[in-house]
Amino acid sequence: MADVDAATTGKPAAHVLIAADKFKGSLTAVQVAEHVTAGLRRAVPELSVTAVPVADGGDGTVAAALAAGFARHEVRVTGPTGTPVTATFALHEDGTAVVEMAEASGLQHLPEGVFAPLTATTYGTGELLLAALDAGARSVVFGVGGSATNDGGAGMLAALGARFLDRAGEPVAPGGGPLAGLATADLSGLDPRLATTEIVLASDVDNPLTGPKGAPAVYGPQKGATEADVATLDAALAHYAKVLEAAVGPKAAEYAVAPGAGAAGGIGYGALVGLGAEFRPGIDVMLDVLGFGPALERATFVITGEGSLDEQTLHGKAPAGVAAAARARGLTVVAVCGRLALPPSALLQAGIARAYPLTALEPDPARSMAQAGPLLEQAAESLARDFLV
Repeated sequence: MADVDAATTGKPAAHVLIAADKFKGSLTAVQVAEHVTAGLRRAVPELSVTAVPVADGGDGTVAAALAAGFARHEVRVTGPTGTPVTATFALHEDGTAVVEMAEASGLQHLPEGVFAPLTATTYGTGELLLAALDAGARSVVFGVGGSATNDGGAGMLAALGARFLDRAGEPVAPGGGPLAGLATADLSGLDPRLATTEIVLASDVDNPLTGPKGAPAVYGPQKGATEADVATLDAALAHYAKVLEAAVGPKAAEYAVAPGAGAAGGIGYGALVGLGAEFRPGIDVMLDVLGFGPALERATFVITGEGSLDEQTLHGKAPAGVAAAARARGLTVVAVCGRLALPPSALLQAGIARAYPLTALEPDPARSMAQAGPLLEQAAESLARDFLV
């Protein structure tokens, strides 16, 4: 159909690239792409479409890697409250692993309505990283976000061989709160394979470890932390950083204020100081890993999106990264979303020509989420008639 269109209309054939994130709570990124494709083809039946489901390092990152052809690996690890959970990581044949901390230590592993801000541990994330190393990973994209934890990555490092002891010489209890009693830290026992493994900390969070913009203050309340808990955690993590400074030197203090240290309850800090990780914006990393660049080169039109297009979208979320890359090539970008909380001027500034929210078709949020698939097909059909017919 592409050649016929070009011959009969004189216009180059359209090739649409769908690079959208999940609609959290209703559709995975893969499902978003499937429904958008179905809607587009109602209006343009033989339209050429390529889908690259994307993620920004948060929950859904492993699913995006699996959709891109990475192999699935499942392992039983310690959940955030100590109960075993099944976690998945993705491994490419070239030795690149995508590990998502939420798979092991995410909020989804807590009982509904029950939080553990002071005691939740990242130990299972360390076990997940070990499993990736055992499977042959030579480089790791470490996506962080959606965590139930506030332990500064201490649990993760302990699973990888570090020792955190109290004044009695006993291991400190799991979680961020008990770090207030930390007396000594020893990172010399960390798995030696880490020294030769490239680890990229992929996150859209650039907060420091502690302080007014730190992990406990900004993200603790989302994990059930009261005002008193936030104060306890902030002091405990500051003390943790001091003890690590005594153990490994000034770099521990430098990393505590580095961008990304506060990601996922401070696991970013643990990755920087203990794993030698390099911080990069999650969407930039994932676009590289998922093969977005070659797909973009073939595209003439780009569709991105996520569940909520809002102020956070503009600060490192997937649609902003996709739009920036597409705009650099002079391509038109439109977005689909569950809800839209940005004015047209903000969308244009981000490189998005127009957005199609599902709430424009179904104003009731609960029904909109429940019927997200069919509604998304309707929105995509309208989009195609507006831009592709």
